[in-house]
Amino acid sequence: MPVPLAALPLLLAASPVLAASPLPADGFVPFTSPEIQSIRQDGGTSGEVETFDPIARARLIAEQMPRRWSGRYQSFSGGPVVPVQLRIDGATPMGQMVDLRGAMAIGGVESAVQGNLNAKSDQLDLLVLGDPLGGALEPGGAFQSVQGLSLSGWRAPRLTTPGGRLQLIPESTAARPAGPAAGESPVRGLW
Repeated sequence: MPVPLAALPLLLAASPVLAASPLPADGFVPFTSPEIQSIRQDGGTSGEVETFDPIARARLIAEQMPRRWSGRYQSFSGGPVVPVQLRIDGATPMGQMVDLRGAMAIGGVESAVQGNLNAKSDQLDLLVLGDPLGGALEPGGAFQSVQGLSLSGWRAPRLTTPGGRLQLIPESTAARPAGPAAGESPVRGLW
């Protein structure tokens, strides 16, 4: 049943319509962040509210991630240690994920790479998009990690291939001199 237009002001006055009536200028209340509160869960246990923001961390990773990495790869079957260089050409945040694009040289053979890094869990899936690949790797596999780019395992495309271990460090860290910098005192052991 439609409401008569004459009764409309009476209905609006009786209902709490805040958007229709603006606040006076002195009614502004500044925002204060909420305190961490304990929440009671089923079974009587309590826990804290999670304040970690994976979307903001993904943006931070995309901005501040080192673009050049170097390290080594070794097969789980005990093959030779192969030098690896990783160049990240693009890091794009997508929600809590960071889309990675670039190139990886494994044993001198360069191939394109594409990957996803989860900003909340540091899980990484890095696909090597080339044929042939260096270091006796077979096309169709991927590097997977739960420690970001620093330590990964090669998931081979076949069960008969054992896989391997990839360990990378940022080149700015690798190129740092071993001695103390100017103004720093060397760290000495107590004994």
